Amino acid sequence: MTTSPAAHHPTGADPAPEPPAGRPAEPARTARAHSFNAAAAQYAANRPSYPPALFDAIEDLTGRPLTGSRVADVGAGTGIATALLHARGANVVAVEPGDGMAAQFRRALPGVPVIRGTGDDLPLADASVDLVTYAQAWHWTDPARAVPEALRVLRPEGALALWWNTDALDVPWIAEAAARTERHFGIDVSAEKRNLDTRAADPTGRLDFTRRTVRWSRRVPVDTHLANIGSHSVFLVHGAEHTAAFLAAEREHLLRAFPDGFVEEVYEVVLLLAETPA
Repeated sequence: MTTSPAAHHPTGADPAPEPPAGRPAEPARTARAHSFNAAAAQYAANRPSYPPALFDAIEDLTGRPLTGSRVADVGAGTGIATALLHARGANVVAVEPGDGMAAQFRRALPGVPVIRGTGDDLPLADASVDLVTYAQAWHWTDPARAVPEALRVLRPEGALALWWNTDALDVPWIAEAAARTERHFGIDVSAEKRNLDTRAADPTGRLDFTRRTVRWSRRVPVDTHLANIGSHSVFLVHGAEHTAAFLAAEREHLLRAFPDGFVEEVYEVVLLLAETPA
C-alpha cells in the first residue's frame, strides 16, 4: 500500500519518505503501514473519495468499459475505491493485508470478496484479472516484487492503474496548511507530487505508464477535514500528544479562515496507468 520518496501531506497521499531509494527503513515503514488498522473506522468515515472522471480516464486509457471487467483492487483498505469500481459494474475482488481495515471493508461491502494479502505476493491466479488497481496504496509495495506480481495476474491486454489524491497546493489555504505541517513534522510536502512519476512507480522500466491528472473538490465540515488529516500514517505514529497539539492549532487556523465551519478540500488525482507489455 513504497515506490517513491514522496513526503506525506495530511489531505493527500500517504507516501513514506524515508531512504534508501524511496524505500523507508524498518520498523518505521511497518509501523506506518500497520497504523491504519486501529483507525479504520475514522479512515472510512472521513477520507475523500474519487471523482467519476478518474474512472472515465481509466476506461479511456484502456479502451474498454469497467462494466464486466475482472478487477483486483489491491491495498483496498476500507473499500473506498472498491465500492466505486463495483458501482461502475466491475467484478471486483479486494486484496487487503490489515485486520482492522479488512474488518471495516466487510462491514461496508459485505457482498464484495476481500482476500488477505499484499501486492508483493498477490493471492490470485495467473492471468485471472483484466485490471489491477492501487488507490493510495502502491507506495506501500516493493515495486521490484509488485510489478512482476501484477503482470503475472493480468490477462493479455490487461492494465495496472495506480492513483493518489494529492493536495492542490496552488490553493492558498491548502499551501498555508502545508507549510504549517512542514514546520510541525519536518517534512517536505511539495515532494509528494514531484515523486509520483513513472520512474518511481516502476524503477525497472518494464512498464510504459501514461499519466493523467484529475482535479476535483469536496466541501466538508472542519471537523471532518481534521479527522481526515488525523487518519494519515504520519499522524497515527507520531504520538497522540504531538498530533493532538497540531490538530487543535490547525482547527483554530481553519475556523479563522472559514468562519462558517466548512472547508473546500481541493485535490488533484494523479493516475498512472500501464498496459501489459506485448
